[in-house]
Amino acid sequence: MKILLTLQYNGTNFIGWQKQINGRSIQGELEKSLSFLLDDNIKIYGSGRTDAKVHAIGQTAHFETNSFKINNFLKKGKLIKTSFINALNANLPEDIYITNATLVNNNFHARYDVKEKVYEYHLQIGKNPLNNNLCGKINSKLCMPLMKEASKYLVGEHDFSSFCSSKTATANHIRTIKYIKIYSIKNNEIIFEISGNGFLYNMVRIIVGSLVNVGLKKIQPIDIKNILDKKNRIFAGKTMQPEGLYLKKVIY
Repeated sequence: MKILLTLQYNGTNFIGWQKQINGRSIQGELEKSLSFLLDDNIKIYGSGRTDAKVHAIGQTAHFETNSFKINNFLKKGKLIKTSFINALNANLPEDIYITNATLVNNNFHARYDVKEKVYEYHLQIGKNPLNNNLCGKINSKLCMPLMKEASKYLVGEHDFSSFCSSKTATANHIRTIKYIKIYSIKNNEIIFEISGNGFLYNMVRIIVGSLVNVGLKKIQPIDIKNILDKKNRIFAGKTMQPEGLYLKKVIY
């Protein structure tokens, strides 16, 4: 039996999604709690990895089990969502929370079946102690119209070699950005919402760092197109702080 989970987490005190021996991971906490709940050796597979201090609003992950204890959460072959979610959340730490669980077919894979992902980057202008560990930070005001103009050059299918880390594992840097929305909310917080069919390592944080340079008037909107065309990381902006990044939604 295969089950897909949707979850939220505050990444502040995690080393990231992937289980490692040197710290707390989301994957590790989920596997530990599921294994205890179902009395089974559970392995969980996420839609993708998030780095240390990165958050999630709608991360997804699947696991398989043949444990007889899953029958406690089934009725006529269907998952009793509320019962299962409540039981699992009771075994999870407070910085991870399951929002949905559903049965999926045996061919489903949480990573390989992804069609689109949506990320948000939250950027705090000036100081706000309530946003500590929850936003990237900058002290200067940004020009919103210029950043919105610049973002249009990134929409569509492009080679994003300029906008990924040198640690990117894949050689194929072509990705499609469906849309970029930039808007402000209360307390001088700006949100960058970016949707695409896939993202390279640090791609969202580098895109935001480059758009911030436009907002600071260090470069012009057309320069974003020029950076894309050069296909070289050294021309793009800095990689923004991980605290501001949120995996908002995964679409299958």
